[in-house]
Amino acid sequence: MEVHIHQTHHAIADFSAIEDYIKTNLKSAKSGIHVFPELFLTGYPLQDLCLQKPFISRYNEFLSKISSWIKKNIDHKTTLILMGGLHYELTDSGIAKKIRNITLQNCSKKGLKDIYSKRLLPNYDIFDEKKYFTKGHSNTIIEFNKSKIGILICEDMWASSFHDLDPVKSLKEEVENKKTSLDLVVNLSASPYILQKDLKRIERAKEISHLFQAPFIYCNKVGGEDEILFDGQSFIVNGDSILTKGKRFIPEIITHTIKPAKDYNEHVEFTEELTWESLFNASLDYSTTPPKLKEWNDNDCQEVLEALVFGFRDYANKNNFNKFTIALSGGMDSALVLTILRLALTKGQTLEAVYMPSVHSSTLSYDLSMDLCDKLGISLKSLPIKFLHSTAKNLFTQSYQEPFEGLTDENIQSRLRGVLLYTRSNQLGSMVVNTSNKSELAVGYSTQYGDSVGAISLLGDLYKSQVYRLAEYINKAYGNLIPEKIITREPTAELREGQIDTESLPAYEHLDAILECLLNYRFTAQDILKLGFSQNDVQRTINLYRKTEYKRYQFCPIVKISSKSFGFGYRIPLSKDTDFYQI
Repeated sequence: MEVHIHQTHHAIADFSAIEDYIKTNLKSAKSGIHVFPELFLTGYPLQDLCLQKPFISRYNEFLSKISSWIKKNIDHKTTLILMGGLHYELTDSGIAKKIRNITLQNCSKKGLKDIYSKRLLPNYDIFDEKKYFTKGHSNTIIEFNKSKIGILICEDMWASSFHDLDPVKSLKEEVENKKTSLDLVVNLSASPYILQKDLKRIERAKEISHLFQAPFIYCNKVGGEDEILFDGQSFIVNGDSILTKGKRFIPEIITHTIKPAKDYNEHVEFTEELTWESLFNASLDYSTTPPKLKEWNDNDCQEVLEALVFGFRDYANKNNFNKFTIALSGGMDSALVLTILRLALTKGQTLEAVYMPSVHSSTLSYDLSMDLCDKLGISLKSLPIKFLHSTAKNLFTQSYQEPFEGLTDENIQSRLRGVLLYTRSNQLGSMVVNTSNKSELAVGYSTQYGDSVGAISLLGDLYKSQVYRLAEYINKAYGNLIPEKIITREPTAELREGQIDTESLPAYEHLDAILECLLNYRFTAQDILKLGFSQNDVQRTINLYRKTEYKRYQFCPIVKISSKSFGFGYRIPLSKDTDFYQI
C-alpha cells in the first residue's frame, strides 16, 4: 500500500495557496493514500479567526469549491484523501453555533465528506481548543482497498488527566467488539515544536502500532505561526521500526510503500504520562547540588539554531519584511542574535547593526562590535547617545526638583536607544529584532520601551546559560563567527560606571536553574531551597520575578522552543497579591 504524507507549509487562511497546492499535487496524484495535516484547509492555530463571520463565509465557499474539484478530478476507488478542516453549524444570520475540528475524506457524491471529529481538545499551555471547538463522540474506521483504517487527530493519541476519555483505547475496544482488526492507524496532526518532542511522538506511536498490530501514520504540518513553530517530522512506524521520517522545518511529500510486518508485541503496556506532568517537568541536571539546567549537546544546539532561524524567516516572510535592524552592544545577547540573523538571511534581504554608546560604554564594547560585524560582513553604524542623554538630564534637572539619578538615569539611556532604533526602522522600513533572553525576562532585568523593544524575540525562550552554550556551538560548527572575548567577558549593561550583572542578580548558573523550577509551576520556594540553593538567591529571584509581570505582559512575540515559555501559553494576572511566593 503506497502512502503519501503531505507535510505542508502555508500561511493561516491563505486559501488561494492551499487551493493551488491541492490542484498542483493532486491533479496527477498517484494512487494510494494521501494524508494531510490537521486543519490543513485553514491553518492552525486559528484562535478567534474561526469565529469571525468573513472568515467563516470565505472558508465555506472555499470548501465547496475544493469539494467540487476533488469530485471531478480524483478517483475515490484508487485514491484516498484524508485532510483536516472545520465543520460549522451556523445560525440563520451566519454566526457560528458549533465548530468541529474534523477529518474529511474524498467520496463520489460530494467530493469531500466529514468522517471524524477530534475527540480530545487540549486546553493547556498554548492550547485553548475548548474555547472554540465541540468535541467528537465516536470512533471512525473506514475501508479503502480492503484495508481498515482507524482515524485520530493530533491530541487523540495522547491520554491525560485533562481528559475523561482515551480515544486510542476507545478505538481498540470498538475493534475488539466488532471482532475485526485494523490495517492502518492514521493521525492528522498540527503539533507545535519543542526541543526533542519528535522523540516522544515516535515512542507513543510505536505503542499504538503494537496495540493495533498495524502501521501508524503521523502527518504533521510545517510553519512558524508568530511565536509557535510547527516542525513537520512526519513519520510512519510499524511496531518498533521507523519506516520513514520527514525533515525538520521543511515542507515535503513523503512517499512510502507499506509492507506487512510480523514483529508486534502482543501485550502492550502504555506509558500513560499525564500531559501536564510530562510537559512541565523541570529540565534539570540533579547530579550536582544545587542542580543545574540540563546542558544541550551539539545536536540539541543545532536543532535549536534551526528552530530560531526558521521562526525568524517565517515571521519575516509572512509579514513582508526584507530589511532588519538590530542594536549591537558588544555583549553576548545582541552578538548571538546578529549572528543568527546573518545565518538566516536569504536572497534580497539586508541586515544592519546600530551601536549606540553612552558615556559609560567602554572602548572594548565598540571594538568587539566592529570585530563581530567584520566577521559577519554586516554594516555597523554608530549613533552615540551621550549628548541626547545629557540634554534629557539637563531638561529634567531644570524642570523638576527631584534628583535625576539611579534607575531614572540608567533607564533613560536604554529608552533613548529604543527611540533611535525605531527612528531608523521608520526611516528604512526595517524590522527591529529584540535581543533579550529568558533570564532577563523572568526577573525584569530590562527597560520597558528600551532594550525590551522589537518585533520578535529569538532569545526570549533561552536562559542566559543556554545563550552562551549556543554561541559556543555556533563558533565550533560555523567557524568562530563570534569573537571569543564577547563570550568570556563579564556580562554588563553598561548603564553606570563599572556595572556588572551579578551586582543585581545571582550567578546565571543558579539563577537559571531557580527560574526553571519556578516556571514549570511544580516547585514552591521551600522546594527550591531543599535542592541546595541559598536562601538569598531564591528570595532575590522570587522577588524580582513576582514584581515584574507588567514587563512580560507588554513584551513582543517569543519564538517558542521549550515546554514552558513566556508569551502565548503563559497567562498570569497583572494585579494580584504575591505573598504566597514568599519563603
